[in-house]
Amino acid sequence: MLFRRLCVFCGSYTGRRPAYRAAAERLGVLLVERGIELVYGGGNIGLMGVLADTILARGGRAIGVIPESLMAKEVGHTGLTELRIVNSMHERKAVMSDLSDGFIALPGGFGTVEEFCEVVTWSQLGLQSKPCGLLNVENYYAPLLELFDHAVREGFLREENRRLVLDDDDPASLLEKLAVFRSEPTAKWIEREER
Repeated sequence: MLFRRLCVFCGSYTGRRPAYRAAAERLGVLLVERGIELVYGGGNIGLMGVLADTILARGGRAIGVIPESLMAKEVGHTGLTELRIVNSMHERKAVMSDLSDGFIALPGGFGTVEEFCEVVTWSQLGLQSKPCGLLNVENYYAPLLELFDHAVREGFLREENRRLVLDDDDPASLLEKLAVFRSEPTAKWIEREER
């Protein structure tokens, strides 16, 4: 099995489009079908809650990691397989990363984007080689992907590092891309994408 657990970053709101909730539900179903455990921020509201509830309702496993200061604000999910309460946001991200074999970002706000960009940066620096993918529902992440392309054009990001960010608008296709990345060394993945 390529993935035992995947970390999913996502919003504490559901957003204005029904497609966001539908994508979270679809991803949850796929994770359970493939025997992949969820690692996420531990909340029971927004897309976080939708994703966790979908997985739990189908007999899957969901591990939440939440700072004590956010237990009330994000309404910590008390029905999870496991809920780890940590001291800080830094500890939260470290624990989520340690538990996970790869990362996906569903639509979300500042926190979601920051968490995703941090793990991509860790890949860029060679601190990890876990795949990182954006679930680009309804082109939600198109402006961010364009920013990354702009950074390449302007000389702030190397092309091979830009390719560390995988994306797809379909959860199943994104999981396949992450699996291919996971099964090949990073250098081989970059070479493959250049062909």
